[in-house]
Amino acid sequence: MINVCGVDRGLRIVVGAALLLLTFVGPVAETLYPWGLIGIVPLVTGLIGWCPAYSIFRFKTCR
Repeated sequence: MINVCGVDRGLRIVVGAALLLLTFVGPVAETLYPWGLIGIVPLVTGLIGWCPAYSIFRFKTCR
């Protein structure tokens, strides 16, 4: 069941990809490694359109 749509979904993909990219590019890539792992969560939830936290609280950004 999809519960993430629109701007929320787009922002999740962009922020997740940016955090993941920071782990591979940049002068301090080694120190940003944990943020890259955290970036996987919004990226995946944005790509599949489903967020487990939204399901728990019965929240949807879809119409």
